[in-house]
Amino acid sequence: MSSDQRTAIVTGSARGIGKAIALRLAQDGYDVCINDIPANEPGAQEVAKQIQDIGRKACVAIADVSVYSEVEGMIQKSVKELGQLNTMSDSVACLDYNGAQVKALLDLTEADFERMFRINVFGVQNCYQAAAKQIISQNNATKAKPCKMLAAASIVAFKPFALLSHYSASKWAVRGLTQAYAMEMAEHNITVNAYAPGIVGTAMWDLIDEELGKKKGAEKGETIAKYSGELIALGRVSVPEDVAKLVSFLASGDSDYITGQTQVVDGGIIMT
Repeated sequence: MSSDQRTAIVTGSARGIGKAIALRLAQDGYDVCINDIPANEPGAQEVAKQIQDIGRKACVAIADVSVYSEVEGMIQKSVKELGQLNTMSDSVACLDYNGAQVKALLDLTEADFERMFRINVFGVQNCYQAAAKQIISQNNATKAKPCKMLAAASIVAFKPFALLSHYSASKWAVRGLTQAYAMEMAEHNITVNAYAPGIVGTAMWDLIDEELGKKKGAEKGETIAKYSGELIALGRVSVPEDVAKLVSFLASGDSDYITGQTQVVDGGIIMT
């Protein structure tokens, strides 16, 4: 692998934000491993083809990020087909992974909480840990340039939304894990950051809009329209490419002195 060759794994990248991130990193010069669950394999294969069509290498690794052994297999496949790992971007979110779950706190079950945390928190831990082990191993041999680990948080990691309480709590945990990994990975020349999207025009937010509408007696589309008008300073819902631009920066050399941060990209909902 040449010194300027870069590879990335983008989980949950068959659609939505993950897809936009994978395509943007390919445009930035990365060879990209596309990951998703078996049900989304056709979409993953299509994203890989799009990347190949722009002249970059791509492979598909089907794996459930909530299972550590599957994450290890995904990383091994990426390294085998694309070369040493430079960037891990975990873009999976439970609300996008298996459908939205909008519930009041008193209606949540243990199974609801376990499912949410297994994907959103265990998934980040699995990706961070397995990627770090791979990067440390290869860096010890090659003294490679700084590497990046990234994860999907959310604006609800700063201010929870009612009826999205367990999702919000899981994203606070992502912030904490990101800070902890940033401290421990610094000596290995690995920066660790998260990105926090706001209201994004994806299937996930379509489902949230629909479910919140049922709870509050609103028509489909009314809830997001209300949020857009009242909450977003820039006055529009974001698109996945807005998030991908931030991830592009966090994956680049321009962010080498940034670590342990959860960067908000929401059009001006949360102002820190």
